[in-house]
Amino acid sequence: MSEPLYHITTAPEAEAAAQEGSYLPRAYAADGFIHCSYSRQVVRVAHLRFHGRTDLVLLEIDRAKLECRVVEENLEGGAELFPHIYGALPMSAVVSVHPFRCMPSGCFELPAAVRV
Repeated sequence: MSEPLYHITTAPEAEAAAQEGSYLPRAYAADGFIHCSYSRQVVRVAHLRFHGRTDLVLLEIDRAKLECRVVEENLEGGAELFPHIYGALPMSAVVSVHPFRCMPSGCFELPAAVRV
């Protein structure tokens, strides 16, 4: 079994995607892919990009259920690789939607159900 991928999004966007059957974030038009992380990267990404947000969830994605390309890359010049999904995310590949709560300090903790 391959390591799960994780994508941070808002609860309303996840709910809409569940009804539609697939997910494309707003940034897809500009980026051309869906930004994802491995469990060990999620909290760091959340602190950098979503500090203080209280409306977030974490999509847990089964890579084996994706039909589109997943590329591990770093497009910002760093050495650490992040998984990027090049195509729409079918919600059938989302095995869980985890609440991703922001602490009063503005920081995040990995949900207990997600293992590093």
